[in-house]
Amino acid sequence: MTATLSRPGRAAPPAVRRAPSGGRGRTPAARRRYALTVLAFLLPSAVPLAMFVLGPMVAAAWISLTDWNLLAPASWVGFDNYAKLLTDPKTGDVFLHTLAYIAGYLPLVYLGGLAIALGLNTALRGRTLLRGVYFLPVVTSWIVVALVWRWLLNPANGVVNTVLAWFGIEGPGWWTDPAWAMPSIILASAWKDLGFVMVILLAGLQAIDPALLEAARVDGAGWWRRLVSIILPLLSPATFFVIVISLINGFQVFDQVYAMTGGGPGCATQVVVQQIYDLTFRYGRAGEASALSWMLFVVILAVTVVQIRGQRKWVNYG
Repeated sequence: MTATLSRPGRAAPPAVRRAPSGGRGRTPAARRRYALTVLAFLLPSAVPLAMFVLGPMVAAAWISLTDWNLLAPASWVGFDNYAKLLTDPKTGDVFLHTLAYIAGYLPLVYLGGLAIALGLNTALRGRTLLRGVYFLPVVTSWIVVALVWRWLLNPANGVVNTVLAWFGIEGPGWWTDPAWAMPSIILASAWKDLGFVMVILLAGLQAIDPALLEAARVDGAGWWRRLVSIILPLLSPATFFVIVISLINGFQVFDQVYAMTGGGPGCATQVVVQQIYDLTFRYGRAGEASALSWMLFVVILAVTVVQIRGQRKWVNYG
């Protein structure tokens, strides 16, 4: 144990007390200046957020409780729009189509992005150029991508069916066939988003300590064992981010559906956002469309909360 001694005749120096952060312990004028400074930094983001996100959400919540055709004055109907949607079989169909899209899109885009990221994480010649090439579809307009894939998958003279015919395989009807229309959209969507997933997973791969992989290789672990026991567990934070973002985007799929099939053939690819669009601008039922958009919001929120709670069991941040 040590003791602090002071010289005779000299008082011990007074203890220095720091003012708490956040403006507490300061004068009212200092607290006001602190609050104004924080507000000045937040305004450039807060104003657009309130105008273009929070404001429309509140407006949609109010419209969902009315009967409005975008022209005549809205009339109050309470929760009738929600009750009508919950009893309408079409609502279940569009949600099932959206889930079918996610079920095909998510594994394809993740596994494809992971394969590309693993390949580009090696000493591959020209890998910088390849990263740019793979990322190029991400910054390309969805309308352009959808039209290109509509041409590639044309049942009559598309490139894909032409190549299949060289091997004696009769190509399917793709976006003109109800059974193949959704797989067509899934292929186009996965191809466009592979670059985004690749970049996220590649960043996660480059954050892994090479010494861990080298030690495992010296101990006799093969490529598959290193992938399963080291790479994937350490890549779990990036994987979690990709899954959350991909699921949110998957529930909001619209552009490629609108450009490639328009929800057809025979409503085989009618998804939730497409239904919201049709209810609003084709049928003039903005109240039901707003109610459906809030139902979609609740579903996305619930799925995201489940993922955030479940990530504690498999995401490794160590």
